[in-house]
Amino acid sequence: MENIFLAFLLTLIAGLSTLLGSFITFVFKKENKSFLSLSLGFSAGVMIYISMIEMLNSSKELLTSSLEGKTGDYVSIIAFFSGMLLILLINRCIPEDLEQKKSKEGKNSLMRTGTVTALVIGIHNFPEGLATFISALKEPMVALPLVIAIAIHNIPEGIAVSAPIYRASGSKKKAFLFCMLSGIAEPLGALIGYAILMPFVNDLVFGIVYALVAGIMVFISFDELLPSANGEEKSSTSIYGLILGMLIMAVSLVLLK
Repeated sequence: MENIFLAFLLTLIAGLSTLLGSFITFVFKKENKSFLSLSLGFSAGVMIYISMIEMLNSSKELLTSSLEGKTGDYVSIIAFFSGMLLILLINRCIPEDLEQKKSKEGKNSLMRTGTVTALVIGIHNFPEGLATFISALKEPMVALPLVIAIAIHNIPEGIAVSAPIYRASGSKKKAFLFCMLSGIAEPLGALIGYAILMPFVNDLVFGIVYALVAGIMVFISFDELLPSANGEEKSSTSIYGLILGMLIMAVSLVLLK
């Protein structure tokens, strides 16, 4: 029972570290376009790097060990692009009048970006929370580097959610709430996974989920984060953020080894 409580606590800490990103956003003035551009580029770098380097590779390893021959590779590719298709369909479901009624400053567009980003990060955090919980349940000390790494990359994810929503609405409460909801998906994934999904979860399921979420994160990075970043600051600021996000994620993943 103690292990279950500790595993859930570690997962909760990892998930709610997104709130640190929200607090960082509030330190800067909402009119600071350079910061918004940098933070969105930074978050895109984090999401692209972890998707292409970590999650997609993990998916292939899990699927090739579960399926014969090259079937695992093909399933991973299909799941990856299915994730892109899924988020594309989600985007289509968001009313287009939000785009048509946006102001000169693009506030509604930024609100859309923040909302969709919160949804995607929440989807990403759900299986991530289950993975963290299972690792911590088996061996808490082994899971500790995983929690640290997840916390590090959840901070810029929190910025990605909070920055556009805060800029669009001027409301710290709204930005904080969206950020908290995306982060709470991590411990929620742990609870639901432990209570319901554990008997059905195996390498095949995890492999498909990882590739699916990787596709979602890559799509949202190119379709929402980077265009919004470039729209805010007509310079290389977003590219600097992109590179910095990739660098920090690369270092955080080394902590897992």
